[in-house]
Amino acid sequence: MRFLGISLLSFACLGLGSPSAFSQTPTTFREARKNHKTNLFYAPESPPSSTFDLVHYASPLGPMSAYVTPDPSDGKKHPAIIWLVGGLSNSIGANLWEDGEPSNDQTASAYRKAGVIMMFPSLRGGNDNPGHREVCFGEVDDVIAAAESLSKLPYVDPERIYLGGHSTGGTLALLVAGSTDRFRAIISFGPVHTVAGYGQEVLPFDATDTQELVVRAPIACLSEIQSPTVVLEGTENGNIESLELMRKACQNPQVKFHSIPSATHFNILAPFNDLFARKILKDTDPTPELQLTEKEILDTVKLLSPEK
Repeated sequence: MRFLGISLLSFACLGLGSPSAFSQTPTTFREARKNHKTNLFYAPESPPSSTFDLVHYASPLGPMSAYVTPDPSDGKKHPAIIWLVGGLSNSIGANLWEDGEPSNDQTASAYRKAGVIMMFPSLRGGNDNPGHREVCFGEVDDVIAAAESLSKLPYVDPERIYLGGHSTGGTLALLVAGSTDRFRAIISFGPVHTVAGYGQEVLPFDATDTQELVVRAPIACLSEIQSPTVVLEGTENGNIESLELMRKACQNPQVKFHSIPSATHFNILAPFNDLFARKILKDTDPTPELQLTEKEILDTVKLLSPEK
């Protein structure tokens, strides 16, 4: 028996199951290729309507996807946070509304659960967006554009928009902070001081070009940050050396560094995001106040979950 010119044995070897599930129209492999329109998983998944809306914001390169908390329909203007996830994909997906493990909750769900409006923007080259990944360069402009879009939502207080991120997202958050004073305050978990350590294999530019590295280096922009900024990392692993290098280099009183005892690059997230969410809700005075006290740090360390 033949199907599309391919034997049953071929289907079995490819793990394709029964050929009956496939279109009976083409009779050869070449015809099948010619007639088939592939369906790729680049577009972001549709979120649960009670959790996020899938929207598009106007970036310098064109429309880009984002997840945003829906309108609470209470007639109020709420504080909001743009959250930048770790990794280099520049994409968003279903993991952002799934419950994260307390020992590694990269969803930052504490904010939306507390009533803070959340926005997860995808960036250039991610999902089905225009452009290419630039690793912490053009993405800065995308984040600023996302904030502009977020500020226009009728249920968002445009004067109380925060920026946060973890790992590569934390690195990008610092670069954004050095490029604009648009955000009320910035929270950066586990950033690096330079992307040079990522390695040429993942960097889309010449990693030996000093200028390419400088414009992507948080350590180079610390003196120009104007918004209150909190940088923190666990002492147990991750990018603690980068934090200490930036702490030593920084003389800007707007930027505070915290090495969190007993915490790791991942289990630091859940309890400290919960703390920041509560602080954002109380941060209503004209002067932003998001900095951490020593007591707050020690009390929150007690809530750390062991990594699995």
